Amino acid sequence: MVEALGWWGVPLAIASGTMRGGTPFLFVSLGECLTEKSGKINLGLEGTLLTGAMTAYATSYLTGSPWLGLIGAGLAGMVLGFIHAWLCQQPRVNDVAVGIAMIIFGSGIAFFFGKPFIQPSAPKLPTLDLGGWSNIPALQSALQISPLFLLGIAIAPLMVWFFKSTRWGLFIRAVGDSPDAALAMGVSIKQVRMLCIIAGSFLAGLGGASLSLYYPGVWNENISSGQGLMAVALVIFAHWNPIQCLYASLLFGGAQALGPALQSVGITQGYYLFNAAPYVLTLAIMIITCSPKRTLSGAPGALGTTN
Repeated sequence: MVEALGWWGVPLAIASGTMRGGTPFLFVSLGECLTEKSGKINLGLEGTLLTGAMTAYATSYLTGSPWLGLIGAGLAGMVLGFIHAWLCQQPRVNDVAVGIAMIIFGSGIAFFFGKPFIQPSAPKLPTLDLGGWSNIPALQSALQISPLFLLGIAIAPLMVWFFKSTRWGLFIRAVGDSPDAALAMGVSIKQVRMLCIIAGSFLAGLGGASLSLYYPGVWNENISSGQGLMAVALVIFAHWNPIQCLYASLLFGGAQALGPALQSVGITQGYYLFNAAPYVLTLAIMIITCSPKRTLSGAPGALGTTN
């Protein structure tokens, strides 16, 4: 891309990489935002992301339909979400410990069942070609937008509306902010949290499908690169606001695209540092948000408490 457009290709490559790399961040962060709004933390979304990616790729390869792969990824995420929801609501069970166990469990499932699908090529999700007006192949490639990215953009404002304007949204916020008040309203805390965790894991599964069926469009054991865990920091950075999750996902996607874009114009010095930009950004967010001098607005009141 950059070879054809020169230095003008750098911002174009970053913009393209922002949309592509930001898609899994967007789905996982929206799923985690929904989960944390109910007062629970799901650190196991890294395993869910990997399982979703493997399931999507395997289903697409075996059936020839990437759309069935997308559905399979969401269903696989729901299964892991149900397991996580059931475990973390048992008496004296810690959310973080369950999350770590689910990372290992989900990753193990993905690696075990995904071995036969590392080499084969599966059909990819179709893209919307918004660059048909241009005769430059690099520009046409950059403007190939995944429907998943547009779906994620649509889900973010819908979630804001859901939390603020619907009865179920009120229940979720009540459970997350004050479980005692939710009980007084006659709301089942366990039921609400279970549904939120399952729905959040469904979205994380779709994020995994975007990795294997859109960008980078392959399946291997290192495909997630810790994006499921980074999404937890992203939600904190976004103050549990779905719209801000969208903006933060684009920021993380742009940070991920920075290294390849600069390398394509011959800037190789500090290449590994540029590639580490998302991890540095995650560390910086955690340091800033963990400062005792700062208060986090929007944090659910029951978040982090035991049952």
